Amino acid sequence: MNREQIEACIPHRPPFLWLDEVIERTDERIHARTFLDPERDVFQGHYPGQPLLPGVLQCEMALQAGAVLIAGLADMGDGRVPVVTRMNNVKFRRMVRPGETVDIEVELNETMANAFYLTGKISVDGQTATRLDFACAATDASSL
Repeated sequence: MNREQIEACIPHRPPFLWLDEVIERTDERIHARTFLDPERDVFQGHYPGQPLLPGVLQCEMALQAGAVLIAGLADMGDGRVPVVTRMNNVKFRRMVRPGETVDIEVELNETMANAFYLTGKISVDGQTATRLDFACAATDASSL
């Protein structure tokens, strides 16, 4: 999937869209990728002279990939979008820097009614940067 196809699945848009492409998507798993352009505004202030991608934005990458994954499921229903409801077991293991290409992998563990339970992993060059468990619920898009 390219950027245009991703935008058709979720409401996120630049500068807060953190997915460049989807490499693979099945009913239970998604693998996305993004290049961290050193010119992104976030690197100007976090931190000057020592730029790092904030951990919360690494989590956001996984959340967006998870939203793309579950947006394609028949269970979602018309006019509904996935909205995160919780994050657990978040672990940061590696710093992520501008100029790096990030792989985002999310797996759907369980679905119950309109709730989706997922596990995400952010990695760079095969090294895990972030892991997290999270849940999303299908929500009426007009309520956003």
